[in-house]
Amino acid sequence: MVEFNIPPYVGTEMDYVREAAEVNHKICGDGPFSRKCHAWMEERFHAEKVLLTTSGTAALEMAAVLCDLKPGDEVILPSFTFSSTATAFQAVGATLVFVDIRPDTMNIDERKIEDAITDRTRVIVPVHYAGIACEMDAIVDIARKHNLLVVEDAAQGVMSTYKGRALGTIGTFGCYSFHETKNYSMGEGGALVINDPQYIQRAEIIREKGTNRSLFKLGQVDKYTWVDRGSSYLQSDLNAAYLWAQLEKADEINDDRLATWDFYYEQLKPLADAGNIELPVIPEGCVHNAHMFYIKVKDLDERTALISHLKANGVMAVFHYVPLHSAPAGIMFGHFHGEDEFTTKESDRLLRLPMYYGLKPENRQQVVEAVTKFFVS
Repeated sequence: MVEFNIPPYVGTEMDYVREAAEVNHKICGDGPFSRKCHAWMEERFHAEKVLLTTSGTAALEMAAVLCDLKPGDEVILPSFTFSSTATAFQAVGATLVFVDIRPDTMNIDERKIEDAITDRTRVIVPVHYAGIACEMDAIVDIARKHNLLVVEDAAQGVMSTYKGRALGTIGTFGCYSFHETKNYSMGEGGALVINDPQYIQRAEIIREKGTNRSLFKLGQVDKYTWVDRGSSYLQSDLNAAYLWAQLEKADEINDDRLATWDFYYEQLKPLADAGNIELPVIPEGCVHNAHMFYIKVKDLDERTALISHLKANGVMAVFHYVPLHSAPAGIMFGHFHGEDEFTTKESDRLLRLPMYYGLKPENRQQVVEAVTKFFVS
Protein backbone atom coordinates (compact mmCIF):
# COMPACT_ATOMS: atom_id res chain seq x y z
CA MET A 1 0.00 0.00 0.00
CA VAL A 2 1.30 3.47 -0.90
CA GLU A 3 0.54 5.34 2.31
CA PHE A 4 -1.07 8.77 2.15
CA ASN A 5 1.48 10.32 4.49
CA ILE A 6 4.72 9.36 6.21
CA PRO A 7 6.08 12.01 8.61
CA PRO A 8 9.32 13.61 7.39
CA TYR A 9 12.52 12.17 8.81
CA VAL A 10 16.01 13.20 7.69
CA GLY A 11 18.08 11.04 10.06
CA THR A 12 19.62 13.52 12.50
CA GLU A 13 16.50 14.14 14.56
CA MET A 14 17.33 11.74 17.39
CA ASP A 15 20.92 12.98 17.60
CA TYR A 16 19.64 16.44 18.38
CA VAL A 17 16.97 15.16 20.77
CA ARG A 18 19.72 13.29 22.62
CA GLU A 19 21.85 16.44 22.66
CA ALA A 20 18.98 18.40 24.21
CA ALA A 21 18.57 15.83 26.96
CA GLU A 22 22.14 14.65 27.63
CA VAL A 23 24.29 17.69 26.77
CA ASN A 24 22.11 20.78 27.12
CA HIS A 25 20.05 19.40 30.02
CA LYS A 26 17.26 21.65 28.79
CA ILE A 27 14.08 19.94 27.64
CA CYS A 28 11.39 22.47 28.54
CA GLY A 29 10.45 25.40 26.32
CA ASP A 30 12.74 28.05 24.83
CA GLY A 31 15.94 26.07 25.13
CA PRO A 32 18.85 26.19 22.65
CA PHE A 33 17.01 24.32 19.88
CA SER A 34 13.90 26.49 20.23
CA ARG A 35 16.09 29.57 19.83
CA LYS A 36 17.75 28.06 16.75
CA CYS A 37 14.34 27.40 15.17
CA HIS A 38 13.14 30.91 15.98
CA ALA A 39 16.25 32.51 14.49
CA TRP A 40 16.14 30.34 11.37
CA MET A 41 12.54 31.24 10.57
CA GLU A 42 13.03 34.91 11.35
CA GLU A 43 16.01 35.09 9.01
CA ARG A 44 14.69 32.81 6.27
CA PHE A 45 11.21 34.33 6.12
CA HIS A 46 12.19 37.91 7.06
CA ALA A 47 9.80 37.70 9.98
CA GLU A 48 9.72 40.27 12.77
CA LYS A 49 9.35 37.65 15.51
CA VAL A 50 8.65 33.89 15.56
CA LEU A 51 7.68 31.91 18.65
CA LEU A 52 7.32 28.13 18.68
CA THR A 53 4.07 26.85 20.18
CA THR A 54 2.65 23.50 21.18
CA SER A 55 0.60 23.32 17.97
CA GLY A 56 -0.72 25.32 15.04
CA THR A 57 -3.96 25.49 17.00
CA ALA A 58 -2.12 27.10 19.92
CA ALA A 59 -0.61 29.68 17.55
CA LEU A 60 -4.10 30.56 16.32
CA GLU A 61 -5.35 30.75 19.91
CA MET A 62 -2.56 33.15 20.81
CA ALA A 63 -3.37 35.28 17.78
CA ALA A 64 -7.03 35.38 18.79
CA VAL A 65 -6.10 36.65 22.26
CA LEU A 66 -3.71 39.23 20.79
CA CYS A 67 -6.53 40.51 18.58
CA ASP A 68 -8.29 41.44 21.85
CA LEU A 69 -11.62 40.09 20.68
CA LYS A 70 -14.73 40.37 22.80
CA PRO A 71 -18.03 38.46 22.71
CA GLY A 72 -20.06 39.66 19.74
CA ASP A 73 -17.04 40.66 17.65
CA GLU A 74 -17.02 39.02 14.23
CA VAL A 75 -14.28 37.16 12.41
CA ILE A 76 -14.45 36.45 8.67
CA LEU A 77 -12.99 33.14 7.49
CA PRO A 78 -13.60 30.41 4.92
CA SER A 79 -15.78 27.44 5.80
CA PHE A 80 -13.42 25.12 3.91
CA THR A 81 -10.76 24.77 6.60
CA PHE A 82 -9.83 22.74 9.67
CA SER A 83 -11.82 23.27 12.85
CA SER A 84 -8.86 24.93 14.61
CA THR A 85 -9.21 28.00 12.40
CA ALA A 86 -12.66 28.50 13.91
CA THR A 87 -12.26 27.19 17.47
CA ALA A 88 -9.40 29.58 18.25
CA PHE A 89 -11.64 32.58 17.67
CA GLN A 90 -14.81 31.04 19.05
CA ALA A 91 -12.95 30.37 22.29
CA VAL A 92 -12.61 34.11 22.93
CA GLY A 93 -16.29 34.70 22.18
CA ALA A 94 -16.14 35.84 18.58
CA THR A 95 -18.92 35.13 16.09
CA LEU A 96 -17.75 33.24 13.01
CA VAL A 97 -18.77 34.60 9.61
CA PHE A 98 -18.03 32.11 6.83
CA VAL A 99 -17.69 33.22 3.23
CA ASP A 100 -17.37 31.29 0.00
CA ILE A 101 -14.15 30.05 -1.59
CA ARG A 102 -12.63 30.39 -5.04
CA PRO A 103 -12.97 27.13 -7.01
CA ASP A 104 -9.52 27.52 -8.58
CA THR A 105 -7.42 27.58 -5.38
CA MET A 106 -9.97 26.52 -2.72
CA ASN A 107 -8.95 29.68 -0.84
CA ILE A 108 -11.27 32.34 0.56
CA ASP A 109 -12.77 34.45 -2.23
CA GLU A 110 -11.33 37.89 -1.58
CA ARG A 111 -14.17 39.42 -3.63
CA LYS A 112 -16.74 38.13 -1.10
CA ILE A 113 -15.08 39.50 2.03
CA GLU A 114 -16.09 43.15 1.96
CA ASP A 115 -19.79 42.40 1.66
CA ALA A 116 -19.57 40.34 4.86
CA ILE A 117 -18.07 43.19 6.91
CA THR A 118 -20.27 44.81 9.55
CA ASP A 119 -19.58 47.31 12.33
CA ARG A 120 -18.76 44.28 14.52
CA THR A 121 -16.08 42.80 12.22
CA ARG A 122 -12.60 42.81 13.74
CA VAL A 123 -10.49 40.18 11.95
CA ILE A 124 -10.06 38.50 8.56
CA VAL A 125 -8.55 35.00 8.60
CA PRO A 126 -7.27 33.86 5.19
CA VAL A 127 -6.32 30.17 5.04
CA HIS A 128 -3.57 29.31 2.55
CA TYR A 129 -4.95 25.98 1.37
CA ALA A 130 -2.40 23.42 0.15
CA GLY A 131 0.35 25.99 0.68
CA ILE A 132 -0.99 28.13 -2.16
CA ALA A 133 -1.40 31.77 -1.17
CA CYS A 134 -4.66 33.62 -0.87
CA GLU A 135 -4.88 36.92 -2.77
CA MET A 136 -3.18 38.81 0.03
CA ASP A 137 -2.84 42.23 -1.63
CA ALA A 138 -6.61 42.51 -1.92
CA ILE A 139 -7.19 41.12 1.58
CA VAL A 140 -4.69 43.49 3.21
CA ASP A 141 -6.21 46.44 1.31
CA ILE A 142 -9.68 45.53 2.60
CA ALA A 143 -8.34 45.19 6.14
CA ARG A 144 -6.66 48.60 6.02
CA LYS A 145 -9.76 50.23 4.58
CA HIS A 146 -11.92 48.91 7.43
CA ASN A 147 -9.29 48.99 10.19
CA LEU A 148 -9.26 45.20 10.61
CA LEU A 149 -6.54 42.78 11.69
CA VAL A 150 -5.39 39.91 9.46
CA VAL A 151 -4.43 36.52 10.88
CA GLU A 152 -2.92 34.20 8.26
CA ASP A 153 -3.64 30.55 8.83
CA ALA A 154 -0.46 29.38 7.13
CA ALA A 155 -0.50 25.94 8.77
CA GLN A 156 0.17 24.37 5.36
CA GLY A 157 2.26 27.24 4.01
CA VAL A 158 5.79 26.94 5.44
CA MET A 159 8.23 27.74 2.59
CA SER A 160 5.51 29.08 0.28
CA THR A 161 5.52 32.71 -0.89
CA TYR A 162 3.19 35.35 -2.27
CA LYS A 163 4.88 37.89 -4.55
CA GLY A 164 8.19 37.13 -2.90
CA ARG A 165 6.95 37.31 0.70
CA ALA A 166 6.78 34.25 2.93
CA LEU A 167 3.28 33.15 3.86
CA GLY A 168 2.62 34.03 7.48
CA THR A 169 4.59 37.30 7.26
CA ILE A 170 2.02 39.39 5.38
CA GLY A 171 -0.85 39.81 7.85
CA THR A 172 -0.71 41.10 11.43
CA PHE A 173 -0.02 37.53 12.58
CA GLY A 174 0.81 34.25 10.87
CA CYS A 175 0.32 30.73 12.21
CA TYR A 176 2.34 27.68 11.19
CA SER A 177 1.84 24.00 11.98
CA PHE A 178 4.55 21.39 12.47
CA HIS A 179 2.17 18.47 12.94
CA GLU A 180 3.28 15.10 11.58
CA THR A 181 1.19 15.68 8.45
CA LYS A 182 3.06 18.87 7.53
CA ASN A 183 6.14 19.36 5.35
CA TYR A 184 8.30 19.94 8.44
CA SER A 185 7.33 18.25 11.65
CA MET A 186 8.07 17.89 15.35
CA GLY A 187 5.13 15.53 15.87
CA GLU A 188 2.90 18.15 17.46
CA GLY A 189 3.91 21.79 17.25
CA GLY A 190 3.46 25.13 15.59
CA ALA A 191 4.67 28.71 15.54
CA LEU A 192 3.22 32.18 15.84
CA VAL A 193 4.66 34.80 13.51
CA ILE A 194 4.29 38.37 14.80
CA ASN A 195 4.64 40.98 12.07
CA ASP A 196 3.82 44.10 14.09
CA PRO A 197 6.39 44.83 16.84
CA GLN A 198 3.79 46.35 19.15
CA TYR A 199 2.42 42.86 19.84
CA ILE A 200 5.70 41.08 20.64
CA GLN A 201 5.90 41.75 24.38
CA ARG A 202 2.28 40.79 25.01
CA ALA A 203 2.69 37.63 22.89
CA GLU A 204 5.60 36.56 25.09
CA ILE A 205 3.48 37.17 28.20
CA ILE A 206 0.51 35.18 26.85
CA ARG A 207 2.85 32.34 25.87
CA GLU A 208 4.40 32.29 29.39
CA LYS A 209 1.13 31.57 31.25
CA GLY A 210 0.29 35.27 31.45
CA THR A 211 3.50 36.19 33.30
CA ASN A 212 6.24 38.66 32.40
CA ARG A 213 8.86 35.91 32.75
CA SER A 214 10.44 36.83 29.40
CA LEU A 215 11.25 40.31 30.78
CA PHE A 216 12.69 38.68 33.91
CA LYS A 217 14.99 36.48 31.82
CA LEU A 218 16.20 39.63 30.03
CA GLY A 219 16.88 41.33 33.35
CA GLN A 220 14.31 44.04 32.72
CA VAL A 221 12.35 43.23 35.90
CA ASP A 222 13.72 41.85 39.18
CA LYS A 223 10.91 39.32 39.59
CA TYR A 224 8.12 38.07 37.41
CA THR A 225 4.43 37.87 38.13
CA TRP A 226 1.04 37.24 36.55
CA VAL A 227 0.10 40.28 34.45
CA ASP A 228 -2.26 39.18 31.64
CA ARG A 229 -4.24 36.37 30.05
CA GLY A 230 -2.21 33.38 29.02
CA SER A 231 -1.58 29.67 28.94
CA SER A 232 1.28 27.21 28.56
CA TYR A 233 2.07 27.51 24.87
CA LEU A 234 5.83 26.80 24.99
CA GLN A 235 6.98 23.87 22.91
CA SER A 236 9.41 21.41 24.54
CA ASP A 237 13.00 21.77 23.40
CA LEU A 238 12.94 18.03 22.64
CA ASN A 239 10.38 18.71 19.94
CA ALA A 240 12.30 21.77 18.77
CA ALA A 241 15.43 19.62 18.44
CA TYR A 242 13.50 17.22 16.22
CA LEU A 243 12.28 20.12 14.08
CA TRP A 244 15.73 21.70 13.86
CA ALA A 245 17.07 18.65 12.03
CA GLN A 246 14.46 19.22 9.32
CA LEU A 247 14.91 22.98 9.08
CA GLU A 248 18.58 22.28 8.37
CA LYS A 249 17.39 20.24 5.38
CA ALA A 250 14.44 22.49 4.49
CA ASP A 251 15.42 23.00 0.86
CA GLU A 252 16.14 19.31 0.33
CA ILE A 253 12.71 18.40 1.70
CA ASN A 254 11.04 21.12 -0.37
CA ASP A 255 12.76 20.05 -3.60
CA ASP A 256 11.85 16.41 -3.03
CA ARG A 257 8.17 17.21 -2.52
CA LEU A 258 8.10 19.52 -5.52
CA ALA A 259 9.54 16.74 -7.67
CA THR A 260 6.63 14.49 -6.68
CA TRP A 261 4.11 17.30 -7.22
CA ASP A 262 5.51 18.07 -10.68
CA PHE A 263 5.50 14.37 -11.62
CA TYR A 264 1.85 14.02 -10.66
CA TYR A 265 0.91 17.15 -12.58
CA GLU A 266 2.72 16.15 -15.77
CA GLN A 267 1.55 12.55 -15.74
CA LEU A 268 -2.08 13.37 -14.94
CA LYS A 269 -2.40 16.30 -17.32
CA PRO A 270 -3.73 14.07 -20.15
CA LEU A 271 -6.66 13.13 -17.90
CA ALA A 272 -7.28 16.81 -17.21
CA ASP A 273 -7.04 17.67 -20.90
CA ALA A 274 -9.62 14.97 -21.60
CA GLY A 275 -11.98 16.48 -19.03
CA ASN A 276 -11.80 13.58 -16.58
CA ILE A 277 -10.25 15.52 -13.70
CA GLU A 278 -9.18 19.01 -12.70
CA LEU A 279 -5.66 19.76 -11.46
CA PRO A 280 -4.47 22.34 -8.90
CA VAL A 281 -4.09 25.95 -10.01
CA ILE A 282 -1.07 28.04 -8.97
CA PRO A 283 -1.86 31.74 -9.51
CA GLU A 284 0.76 34.12 -10.86
CA GLY A 285 3.00 35.43 -8.10
CA CYS A 286 2.52 32.37 -5.92
CA VAL A 287 5.31 29.89 -5.18
CA HIS A 288 3.98 26.80 -3.43
CA ASN A 289 5.63 24.20 -1.20
CA ALA A 290 4.00 21.02 -2.56
CA HIS A 291 2.17 20.53 0.69
CA MET A 292 -0.44 18.43 -1.08
CA PHE A 293 -1.50 17.25 -4.49
CA TYR A 294 -5.21 17.07 -5.06
CA ILE A 295 -7.42 16.34 -8.03
CA LYS A 296 -11.08 17.15 -8.52
CA VAL A 297 -13.47 14.67 -10.05
CA LYS A 298 -17.06 15.01 -11.28
CA ASP A 299 -18.95 14.70 -8.01
CA LEU A 300 -19.13 13.03 -4.61
CA ASP A 301 -20.21 9.65 -6.02
CA GLU A 302 -17.28 9.53 -8.43
CA ARG A 303 -14.87 10.50 -5.67
CA THR A 304 -16.17 7.72 -3.43
CA ALA A 305 -15.76 5.21 -6.23
CA LEU A 306 -12.24 6.45 -7.02
CA ILE A 307 -11.13 6.19 -3.38
CA SER A 308 -12.32 2.57 -3.31
CA HIS A 309 -10.62 1.83 -6.63
CA LEU A 310 -7.32 3.32 -5.48
CA LYS A 311 -7.39 1.37 -2.22
CA ALA A 312 -7.99 -1.85 -4.17
CA ASN A 313 -4.94 -0.94 -6.26
CA GLY A 314 -2.66 -0.31 -3.30
CA VAL A 315 -2.99 3.48 -3.03
CA MET A 316 -4.31 5.32 0.02
CA ALA A 317 -6.08 8.52 -1.04
CA VAL A 318 -8.37 10.67 1.09
CA PHE A 319 -10.82 13.54 0.86
CA HIS A 320 -10.49 16.63 3.03
CA TYR A 321 -12.56 19.09 5.07
CA VAL A 322 -16.27 18.87 5.61
CA PRO A 323 -17.29 22.57 5.39
CA LEU A 324 -17.49 24.04 8.87
CA HIS A 325 -20.73 25.91 8.30
CA SER A 326 -22.51 22.56 7.87
CA ALA A 327 -21.05 21.10 11.09
CA PRO A 328 -23.04 21.21 14.36
CA ALA A 329 -20.58 23.60 16.01
CA GLY A 330 -20.38 25.76 12.90
CA ILE A 331 -24.15 26.21 12.98
CA MET A 332 -24.00 26.96 16.70
CA PHE A 333 -21.16 29.51 16.63
CA GLY A 334 -21.42 31.15 13.23
CA HIS A 335 -23.21 31.61 9.94
CA PHE A 336 -22.48 31.57 6.23
CA HIS A 337 -22.66 34.98 4.59
CA GLY A 338 -23.98 35.01 1.04
CA GLU A 339 -24.38 32.03 -1.26
CA ASP A 340 -22.53 28.76 -0.83
CA GLU A 341 -21.78 28.56 -4.54
CA PHE A 342 -18.53 26.63 -4.36
CA THR A 343 -17.60 25.59 -0.81
CA THR A 344 -19.74 22.46 -0.54
CA LYS A 345 -19.71 21.51 -4.21
CA GLU A 346 -15.94 21.77 -4.60
CA SER A 347 -15.13 20.08 -1.30
CA ASP A 348 -17.26 17.10 -2.40
CA ARG A 349 -15.11 16.70 -5.55
CA LEU A 350 -11.64 17.03 -4.04
CA LEU A 351 -9.37 14.02 -3.52
CA ARG A 352 -5.83 14.11 -2.10
CA LEU A 353 -3.12 11.78 -3.41
CA PRO A 354 -0.14 10.44 -1.40
CA MET A 355 2.42 13.18 -0.80
CA TYR A 356 5.41 13.08 1.53
CA TYR A 357 9.17 13.56 1.65
CA GLY A 358 10.92 10.49 0.26
CA LEU A 359 8.03 9.14 -1.80
CA LYS A 360 9.77 6.67 -4.11
CA PRO A 361 9.60 7.04 -7.91
CA GLU A 362 8.02 3.60 -8.28
CA ASN A 363 5.32 4.58 -5.78
CA ARG A 364 4.62 7.82 -7.62
CA GLN A 365 4.22 5.79 -10.77
CA GLN A 366 1.90 3.35 -9.03
CA VAL A 367 -0.34 6.24 -7.95
CA VAL A 368 -0.51 7.70 -11.45
CA GLU A 369 -1.24 4.34 -13.04
CA ALA A 370 -4.01 3.59 -10.55
CA VAL A 371 -5.71 6.95 -11.13
CA THR A 372 -5.38 6.61 -14.89
CA LYS A 373 -6.78 3.08 -14.84
CA PHE A 374 -9.97 4.29 -13.18
CA PHE A 375 -10.75 6.65 -16.05
CA VAL A 376 -9.44 4.82 -19.11
CA SER A 377 -10.05 1.14 -18.36
